Amino acid sequence: MPTAAENQIASEAKVLQSYLGGKWQSGEGEGADLVNPCDGTMRARASSKGLDLKAALEYSRNVGGPALRKLSFAQRAELLGKIADALAARRDEWFEISRRNSGNTKTDAAIDVDGAIGTVKFFAKLGGKLGDAHLLCDGGPTRLARDANFQGMHLGVPLEGVAVHINAFNFPAWGLWEKAAVSLLAGVPVLAKPATSTAWLAQEMVSAVIEAGILPPGGLSILCGSPNDLLEHLRLGDVIAFTGSADTGEGIRQHPRVRQHNIRVNIEADSLNAALLGPDAAPGTPAFDFFVREVVREMTLKTGQKCTAIRRVLVPSEHAAAATEAIATALSKVVVGNPANPAVTMGPVVNMAQRKSVEDGVRRLMEQTEIAYHPPSFAPVDASAEAGAFVPPTLLKARSGSESELVHELEVFGPVATVVPYCDKQDAFALARRGGGSLAASVFSGDGEFLAEAARELGTTHGRILLVDPSIGDSHTGHGIVMPSLMHGGPGRAGGGEELGGLNGLWFYHQRTAVQGSAATLAALVAQAADPRAE
Repeated sequence: MPTAAENQIASEAKVLQSYLGGKWQSGEGEGADLVNPCDGTMRARASSKGLDLKAALEYSRNVGGPALRKLSFAQRAELLGKIADALAARRDEWFEISRRNSGNTKTDAAIDVDGAIGTVKFFAKLGGKLGDAHLLCDGGPTRLARDANFQGMHLGVPLEGVAVHINAFNFPAWGLWEKAAVSLLAGVPVLAKPATSTAWLAQEMVSAVIEAGILPPGGLSILCGSPNDLLEHLRLGDVIAFTGSADTGEGIRQHPRVRQHNIRVNIEADSLNAALLGPDAAPGTPAFDFFVREVVREMTLKTGQKCTAIRRVLVPSEHAAAATEAIATALSKVVVGNPANPAVTMGPVVNMAQRKSVEDGVRRLMEQTEIAYHPPSFAPVDASAEAGAFVPPTLLKARSGSESELVHELEVFGPVATVVPYCDKQDAFALARRGGGSLAASVFSGDGEFLAEAARELGTTHGRILLVDPSIGDSHTGHGIVMPSLMHGGPGRAGGGEELGGLNGLWFYHQRTAVQGSAATLAALVAQAADPRAE
């Protein structure tokens, strides 16, 4: 029987309000539809038309910022702990919204929801170690002249603006809170702009925190609907953290207001991530089996809608047939359908537009590849293949790693990956680098020297490298899982940004300034500061 919360969620479509300027506000008109991707039924609407975004930003700067900066790091960390508790108390509700608006299975929802709560808890605990400090320092004072009393140091001062967080549709919970946790700990108020198609969950979570009265007024705002003229009202001291497509990210960077005021921008964009099977990892070895399992998991978790998902499967040419067969066999056991059925292991993509994008992308890739696995007949469980945004897991195989250029240029954001054979290890490294900058790469091998070499060879073009030998085959957290203690981002095509990374993430929300003065003066500043590297 459905719970009371489920019955409420199942009622007529919800109108998503924005929380701006310390109050809930509705946009004009009907706005955009948010749907259940399993059947296309409308679940909510969101409009931001007519909202005064200039006033909203000013309120966050003038009210939220000063209130947050009055608190020490430890006090702000305590607020994060309360946020995590408030979110955890309604975990089942978040899971249900994830299913109804994002088509998530319970496993998919856990990655998003539990990942969000866990990240906030992580920064609450970590931030508490910074104590009563209000500033950051990068090491202690150093002598600058013959007079030992004349010294210098680098100090971090919290920015006096707003953190505008523009998030992607695939992680409405984690995408919101992994950014907000660091910004709030730094003392910078947040204005979150979730992707409209899945904004329901983000809006409900923000509402829970606002209702609990945890943060000072102006500390947290949310804009549901189009961004409209939001960027037009940014100024020095504001920051933008964006997750989404490379094209949209570039549009933000090139926005006249952003360029004129040199607004600080962090971009985490699309990425052609690779999994690399070492030359030693022949069929039947543990490394081979762990490799196959991870590729299948990354293709199907969140229906392949993860910025870190494996898109290119690099295998030694002599093992390409065996690897392809093993992956295809595992994919044939994936159950696609309505996540309300507990037997389903993979749900739909986010909406019909995304389904079309995936289908079009597969057709383009097939110009230079061939189908290695696609179910002979496709009928999603407890759902309509026509009405729902379902696509089956699809494995392609490149005829040649060096000649199939599209494989290294076109990302299909869904349950699709391509097997790419390589000749030798240098060819493998070169193919991995052809992604033009990626968020993550995973390397599977029983050869420690090869793994170490892979880290060196791929380090300049990848933000994170997972080196899997059999000793951690069952214990590592996964190719696509972002850990709050480690940096998330990547060079080149991946956006060139850095998020998280433990307390190092605080620097994005601080101005690093060189300070010179007497030993006594600098000592007084050190007494107000904490060094993230020392924690």
